[in-house]
Amino acid sequence: MTRADVTRVFNSPFELGFRMVYLLSALRPAGVDLQKLILLDYAVVYSGDLGGPESLHTPVPYRGSELLSRRTLIEQGLHLMSTRGLVTARMDEEGITYVAGPTALSLVGSVTAPYFMRLHQRCEWAARRFGQTGTDALTREFTEQGHRWGAELEGFTLERSGQWRFD
Repeated sequence: MTRADVTRVFNSPFELGFRMVYLLSALRPAGVDLQKLILLDYAVVYSGDLGGPESLHTPVPYRGSELLSRRTLIEQGLHLMSTRGLVTARMDEEGITYVAGPTALSLVGSVTAPYFMRLHQRCEWAARRFGQTGTDALTREFTEQGHRWGAELEGFTLERSGQWRFD
């Protein structure tokens, strides 16, 4: 079997979609847009960078750049989870808002492996800490934390829209 034959699990739409189910369950009944989900996912994975509990994953150099590379994987993961009723996308005049689907709580309550228990705790922390913060304000707050990431955000500019642009 070649490496190409092995199904990719880590940093895949499945993994990120699964995290979104946990995150949206912690935020319920509120929903959030894609940009905020990207930021909250970073907060969940690297909570130690933001004054929270120990990071879920080992902090790696240049991890701040993950903010820029996760968008497509999270979108794909949200779509995948929506096909199973774990995530619901609501469209209105302001755009797309994602909420925990009707079966999300059943999933979160039934998986008891230690990693998923820690994931659940970090999602609850992120929801309490950042859930009421608007996307633009949260983007600014994360940018202000940039001194902790050093060169990781070097060469990127935060636009007024809350999107990152490479200079």
